[in-house]
Amino acid sequence: MATQLVGKMVIGQSGGPTAVINQSLVGAILAARKQANITGILGARHGIAGIMKEDFIDLSKQSPEQLELVANTPAAALGSVRLKPGRAECEKVFEVFRKNDVRFFFYIGGNDSAETAHIIAEMAKDANYDFCTVHIPKTIDNDLKVTDHCPGFASAARFVALAFMGDDRDNYALSGIKINVVMGRSAGFLTAASALARQTEGDGPHLIYLPERVFNVASFQQDVRDAMAKYGRCVIAVSEGITDKEGNPISTSGERDSHGNIQLSGSGALGDTLAALVKEAFPGQKVRVRADTFGYLQRSFPTIISAVDAKEAREVGGYAVNHAATTGAPGSVSIRRLSSRPYASECFITPLSSVAKEATHMKNEYINAAGNDVTAAWVEYIAPLVGDLPVIGRL
Repeated sequence: MATQLVGKMVIGQSGGPTAVINQSLVGAILAARKQANITGILGARHGIAGIMKEDFIDLSKQSPEQLELVANTPAAALGSVRLKPGRAECEKVFEVFRKNDVRFFFYIGGNDSAETAHIIAEMAKDANYDFCTVHIPKTIDNDLKVTDHCPGFASAARFVALAFMGDDRDNYALSGIKINVVMGRSAGFLTAASALARQTEGDGPHLIYLPERVFNVASFQQDVRDAMAKYGRCVIAVSEGITDKEGNPISTSGERDSHGNIQLSGSGALGDTLAALVKEAFPGQKVRVRADTFGYLQRSFPTIISAVDAKEAREVGGYAVNHAATTGAPGSVSIRRLSSRPYASECFITPLSSVAKEATHMKNEYINAAGNDVTAAWVEYIAPLVGDLPVIGRL
């Protein structure tokens, strides 16, 4: 039997911003305005941190026109946060919820945010507090479990594909070796999106390295030599999270965030390391080598937003609110792919525990045997999400 809670809702955004995270926010706001049992809509500035300080914005008064502008604006309109709450922080959160008669909590974020939502849901149960927590998925890494893919990923993947497309033309005009470091701590989905830049034989990237495979320096150097021999140039896509056979990052600052994650792409260290290895692979030869780190540019770049991504990001926000208002049951929203051609999908709810904390990775069938490229199966998976790309003109 459905349990209909009555009270205010709080919604927050957490983790790395995306190009479509505000679509989820607006989708949730618009759905909440139609629910009679949601008596107030509070936006938490900077997620959990804002809740503890009661730093809220009333989200019931904005015009539809203003909300649409926000929805189509990249990055987190409420401000984001990287905070792993402990017992003391969660107790403070519930003190604020009780004080403000909050009965619904929606948290937009990745697996760390899902873990936070799960902790809060369990605390509500232990405290016998009538309350519903729903996690709204978001991450450019595409590494949440259960869901077919994550809102935010397709737009970031589109950026990566377009960046490699342009960079490959640059490399063709002035031949050399170009290394681009792409975000991806332990999952190579975003780096693998670079494969969409290829339109004809010989287009880059010519090599793709993902954290799902051990990075062997000698093999890397030979791969580059082989590509140079074949094409006279080489464009390389590499995930920031590549590791050696012992699981050690090839390059890192050694710093960690509040969730214990090693910070990987805060500098161009990995690119510099790989560029040095490439030069070492061509002793006595003068080779033109350049390395760039895409960094935060991938997350919130305007005008490159995937149409599928924007639509689904809006849908998961609305679905979360409608589910909570109707059932009062906690969970995490996931996406199920119904068809790739034509593309179609639907939302469903999975337990918070199935998404919290742990990440997923690229399937073996998406990575080639040599571990330096992707397969046709991967392109079939990602192409409908990213959408049509420009056609390159050639002479």
